[in-house]
Amino acid sequence: MSSFNIQDLYTDPMAAAELAAADIARRTGIAKHDVALVMGSGWVSAVDALGTPAHEFDAHEVPGFFPPEVEGHSGKIRSYAIAGEHGSINALVFLGRTHLYEGKGIEPVVHSARTAVKAGCKILILTNACGGINKEYHVGQPVLIRDHISLTATSPLIGANFVDLTDLYSKRIRAIVKAEDSSLQEGVYVHWRGPTYETPAEILMMRTMGADLVGMSTVPEAIAAHALGAEVLGISLVTNAAAGVTGEKLNHEEVIAAGKAAADRMGALLKGVIPKLL
Repeated sequence: MSSFNIQDLYTDPMAAAELAAADIARRTGIAKHDVALVMGSGWVSAVDALGTPAHEFDAHEVPGFFPPEVEGHSGKIRSYAIAGEHGSINALVFLGRTHLYEGKGIEPVVHSARTAVKAGCKILILTNACGGINKEYHVGQPVLIRDHISLTATSPLIGANFVDLTDLYSKRIRAIVKAEDSSLQEGVYVHWRGPTYETPAEILMMRTMGADLVGMSTVPEAIAAHALGAEVLGISLVTNAAAGVTGEKLNHEEVIAAGKAAADRMGALLKGVIPKLL
């Protein structure tokens, strides 16, 4: 893959995704994966519940991927063979992501989502750590994303490419997940560019707009995957109360700690749901 230049990711992102998917197929010996997961901050240990990966390698060795810059993201890609209800399911797991606030542009942010679809994945599960705007939420609570509000004014799509987002976060998949865990609530997620956390006034604005959660990821990836025909499931883990809710200051260490504390529950949820998705 030495012929790949990182600028190719920006000039022809779809070709870069196809090249990355081909590289993953070569490394794993699996022509097509079925489902992909992108693990957010603190979620890395949750995926251990899926068992021993058949393959693991550094993401930055694959065309178009960068080394992780954020604590809580390992920068690995794993491939799992999971027993499903109708045969084995090949799951592709990205242990980390690139965020818009890193300043690399939108293409690296959605490269994993596009690569997953080009690798054959029909379903993309996006996880994240987020702030809880809804005062009824508590730290350590997983929430299914029902809809989103983008406050970044940034889309991975360009040109006259009009994509309907009415069912962006698949109702079908959300129903399957809620059947697995009936205690799960659904909420509206706000995409905030970061890296600064929100001010209390901004959180009040978001709550007034109807938001329940706020974070710095997920939305561009969801749009990119949906535009390519994949079903999307978004799961947020409330790792802190949003600014102004408790009066406490926010920090990334709190986010990581809350994610690790909820890892067992999150892992069990993923392990129970994935075999039922296809």
